[in-house]
Amino acid sequence: MDFILHTFIKILSFSVIRYFLIAGAFFLFFYKFFPKSFASNKIQANHAKSSTILNEVVNSLFTTIVLSTIGLLIFHTDFKSQTLIYTDIRFHSKLWFFMSVLLALVIHDTYFYWMHYLLHHPKIFKYTHLEHHKSNNPSPFASYSFHIIEAFFEGAVLLLIVLLIPIHPFAIILFVLIGFVINVYGHLGHEIAPLWLRHTWLFQIFNTSVYHNLHHSKFKGNYGLYFRFWDRIMGTEHPGYIQLYDKIQLQREQNKMANSLRKQQSKIS
Repeated sequence: MDFILHTFIKILSFSVIRYFLIAGAFFLFFYKFFPKSFASNKIQANHAKSSTILNEVVNSLFTTIVLSTIGLLIFHTDFKSQTLIYTDIRFHSKLWFFMSVLLALVIHDTYFYWMHYLLHHPKIFKYTHLEHHKSNNPSPFASYSFHIIEAFFEGAVLLLIVLLIPIHPFAIILFVLIGFVINVYGHLGHEIAPLWLRHTWLFQIFNTSVYHNLHHSKFKGNYGLYFRFWDRIMGTEHPGYIQLYDKIQLQREQNKMANSLRKQQSKIS
């Protein structure tokens, strides 16, 4: 029992530190240190209230407890013997190591889309997912801001992954880390995708910060987590997405050109 408790505290501590380091770094950089420099990147003009941000942090801490419990179950109980987790890297190729991470992201995106879509059902929404949507103009701290019931279903995807595909513990850690960073980006409130992305095939596949921010401001549509394809297949992509994305990126481009012109004039004078 002492070992389980000690291990849980270690997992929880690591998860809490990761949350504050990553979400906190993005928040400080864009909202405190350089807000004027990234004003043209801001998706919604207004800023979240301090009370909303505090609520995001508190909810995220409870979510972290739930996710840490799931991690404990997977790695440190008899449940592990029922999974396809392997610890000897030689059991599978190095290529599979990275492919398993990619496949885990695809599984997660599919799971998330349908779970997310279901949580928006009128008879369910107000009991669970409404808590997340209290952040209609989210900050990076909203990335884990869920009702405790939703937190369980959010984390349950990892149970599914370890039962479906062979995966190394380090691959799981990498998957969780990548997923969290992308989640923070989705709740950033600023669009930081490079300007060239718009005219590439990547834009047709991947979500952006504008994509998920639009879901928060409109409360429906854009249910996908990493990719656009489920929303496009099911016809749930918000019709205003491209227009809003182009508007934000045009603001960024104009601001960039204006700054460049000011620098040239400063050199001349």
